[in-house]
Amino acid sequence: MKMHIKEFAKLTGVSVRTLHYYDEINLLKPSFVDEQNGYRCYDEKSLMRMQEILFYRELDFPLKSIINILHSPNYDRRQALARQKELLMIKRKRLDRLISVIDDSMKGVNTMNTDVFDNTEFESARKAYMQEAQKRWGNTEAYKESVKRTEGYSDEKWKDVNKGLEEIFMEFSDCLKSGLEPLDKPSQLTVKKLQDYISDNCYKCTNEILSGLGMMYVEDESFKTNIDKCGRGTAEFVSKAIQYYCR
Repeated sequence: MKMHIKEFAKLTGVSVRTLHYYDEINLLKPSFVDEQNGYRCYDEKSLMRMQEILFYRELDFPLKSIINILHSPNYDRRQALARQKELLMIKRKRLDRLISVIDDSMKGVNTMNTDVFDNTEFESARKAYMQEAQKRWGNTEAYKESVKRTEGYSDEKWKDVNKGLEEIFMEFSDCLKSGLEPLDKPSQLTVKKLQDYISDNCYKCTNEILSGLGMMYVEDESFKTNIDKCGRGTAEFVSKAIQYYCR
């Protein structure tokens, strides 16, 4: 079975633009590219890989983590699916509780039980699995360097690192609010500042890695939400500034 990119996008519910990006960051490569016209084609193996990616996305895994996991030579697909199933079942239990409360409310039954909104069990399980997956399958050089460099970081140090990142994103927000474009010099200088900050505190942030981060800032809803706390549209602005910087 061979599908052109538009067919594959329609079947999987993922945009063509996203598939292009997944190809660029080596998350999901086409099974075949026509040398004459450059058309990307996908097959059944592509569908299986996309299914795994979508499961991880459903569980709110960042793209960077998914790449590390799926590219590890020790990756065990069956084992990964089993753990994903466990997490999805926890998530389903919580959704069932929320639906039950909605049903009661529609019947006029007031059940003011805020515990139903508690997502602690799922978040704890997700974080534990992410740590387990990174430990088991996170075999990239950037990940190894990050672990080595940050293993001695205290909670206070992590707070300082995160605060520094937030301050840089605030600078991007200030650029946006002042009417600057992502390609303007102040915006580009802030991209360089972000790249240097990541290299100094986490791992060597090459242009290739930085470009991936820029896309993740808008593709990953949790990243986008956190960055947009600095100002609506900040994540999109940062992503565009990074892509221009890395051209």
